[in-house]
Amino acid sequence: MRSLRRGLLQWTLGALAFGSIVLVLVAYVFVLDEMNEVLDDNLREVAAAVGRYHAEGQSFPTISQATQPRARAPDQSDLITRVWRRDGQPVTVPDSAFAFPFPTAAGARRTTLDGVEWRTCTVIEGDFVVLAAQRTAARQEMAVEAASKLLFPLLLLALMIAGLLVLALRRGLSPLHEATTQIAQRNALTLEPIDGAEMPRELQPLVGAFNGLMDRLAAAFAVQQQFVADAAHELRSPVTALRLQIGLLEHTHDAPARVAAFQDAREGIDRLQRMVEQLLALSRAEPGCDDNSLQPVDLDQLVRDTVSAHAAAASRRQIDLGAAAASNASVLADPHELQVLLNNLVRNALHYSPAGSKVDVATALVDGAPLLRVTDNGPGIPQAERARAFDRFFRGEGPHVREGDPAGSGLGLAIVKSIAERHGATVSLHEGPDRRGLEVRVQFAAAARASGH
Repeated sequence: MRSLRRGLLQWTLGALAFGSIVLVLVAYVFVLDEMNEVLDDNLREVAAAVGRYHAEGQSFPTISQATQPRARAPDQSDLITRVWRRDGQPVTVPDSAFAFPFPTAAGARRTTLDGVEWRTCTVIEGDFVVLAAQRTAARQEMAVEAASKLLFPLLLLALMIAGLLVLALRRGLSPLHEATTQIAQRNALTLEPIDGAEMPRELQPLVGAFNGLMDRLAAAFAVQQQFVADAAHELRSPVTALRLQIGLLEHTHDAPARVAAFQDAREGIDRLQRMVEQLLALSRAEPGCDDNSLQPVDLDQLVRDTVSAHAAAASRRQIDLGAAAASNASVLADPHELQVLLNNLVRNALHYSPAGSKVDVATALVDGAPLLRVTDNGPGIPQAERARAFDRFFRGEGPHVREGDPAGSGLGLAIVKSIAERHGATVSLHEGPDRRGLEVRVQFAAAARASGH
């Protein structure tokens, strides 16, 4: 498992180590540059002093070739001087190890002799040309020695910074540890937000996101618990009715009565099955569930197919079910869910419309946005109840409820709203034609319209 503290320490110590190396290298370059300036001035002074001695008629002891040591390896700190007359005749006799060529001009320069680099300075004093030389390696070694003295202080500084960083990280990460402790104490029964008032500013977005998640989970659990309670309450009535009908069948010996009891039991089972199917459809249509693959859905064809599927039921109820589908509207959606949505709207319209009435299913394009519309001539929904019409198991106080209608479950419009929200659509309720009945509109967003239509 990756450690944030260890990672910060590694990166910080790595940066310190890299910075220390760069600092030592920079110190070496600056020390060498300053040393070259100082030692070049020293070479110039030595060469000038030797030249003045010779110009004044004095001379240093001359080393003869007989006593000159051959092939000795000079110390890197050696300071070598050579003197010539202006015509190039040597005044001092060099050995083979220091056979510098006669310089033709005064000044400081780099010279390579037998593969070894030297720093030289040439001075002309009267009739004499004097060269003072020093190995470059000697200067580099002195610069390395001076720069290396920074290593110990830098190492000590790095250790001090590492110790302070450990303490700072421990103190700085303590709010994160506190937040972790509070989060670990949360469970399905305790979804309260954590206290982020004293948290550092950097942790505020994390705390806010977590508290938002807790709020959504609490709301989801509350909805789930309410859904389970409502489902249990609504299922109790049809199950109790079935038990009574079965008990009636057990004690009924009259054939017509048994047929009627069987019919009632079958209707009760059908009603219970429809309610279970709607509960399953509602659970699948919950926003936030995994989306199925979207594909272009031709709303005109969907309307025609749905009207054809419900034509027989409409005929039995003596209801004129029609389709107005020539808008060429199409949306990107789950075709199965849109079919469930439209089935619920049409089934509700047929169920609550009286015999001899009319139900229309239509499509349209409103400012480029697809629209589904289902209109009926039924009792409608009072204005005061429309805000709650999409709540689960809400059936209102309309005439059909007062008459004891057993078929409705109060889930149809809730399913419609959930499916619509999954597809970015809105559902609204309006009065039907001539201020009678109900018109349900499902308005899709223009962005949901499928291309090519």
